[in-house]
Amino acid sequence: MAKLAIKSEHQHTVESAIAAVGAAISDISRVKILCALMDGRAWTATELGVVADISASTASSHLSKLLTSGLISVISQGKYRYFRLANDEIAKVIENLMNFSTDHVSQAKITTPQNLRKARTCYNHLAGAVAVDIYHSLCQQKWITEDGRAITTQGLEQFKNMGIEFQATHSRHICCPCLDWSERRFHLGGQMGAAFLDHAETQGWLTRHQGYREVTISEKGYKIFAQYFNVNR
Repeated sequence: MAKLAIKSEHQHTVESAIAAVGAAISDISRVKILCALMDGRAWTATELGVVADISASTASSHLSKLLTSGLISVISQGKYRYFRLANDEIAKVIENLMNFSTDHVSQAKITTPQNLRKARTCYNHLAGAVAVDIYHSLCQQKWITEDGRAITTQGLEQFKNMGIEFQATHSRHICCPCLDWSERRFHLGGQMGAAFLDHAETQGWLTRHQGYREVTISEKGYKIFAQYFNVNR
C-alpha cells in the first residue's frame, strides 16, 4: 500500500505540473507573448503588451502567470524588468507546439507570411526556407552527421574557414535538427545553430529586426550562402 501511495502521489505531482503548464498557455494573449519571445531576446512588459494588443497592466498579469509556470524568466536592470523564455528547452516545446498546431490548420504553409517563410529567427537560431536549404547542404556535404545531432571533423574545419570557431558550453545539444514550422523540414538548432546566427549577424550576412522574428539577408549574405551551401534566392 505504501508503494502504491508513493506512486499515486508522484503521478499526481507530474499530472498537476503538466496541467499547470497547459493552463499557462491556454490564453491567446499569453501565447502571443511566448511567440514574441521566440526571437530570443528580452522584452519589457510594455513591449509585450503592444505585441499581444493588451494593456500594460493586463500584460503584467499574464507575465506573472508565465513566470509562476516557469515558462519565462525576468532580468532586472536598473528600474526596468526584461522578460525572456526560461531556457532553450522551453523554446523547443513552443516550436513543437507550433509544428503540431499548424499541422491541424488547413493550408498552414501557404498562409504563413512570405517574409517569415523566407528567413526568420527560431529562438536563437535561423529558420525559414533559407535555413532549411542550409541544413540540407550541411547534411549533403557531411558537415554534420546524417541525423543532424553532431558536427563532423570536416564540419568543424569548414565552419572554422567561415570564421566560426565553435566552443561548446556543455555536451548537450551541440547541434540538433529543429523542425521548421513553415517548411516542414529541418533547420539547424542547438549551440551550433545559435553560433551560426550570431556570426552571420556580426558579419553583416543578415539583419535581425528588433521586436520581430523576420530576418533580412543581405547581398553579401546571399553570396556567402551560395558559395558554401549552394543556396539561391
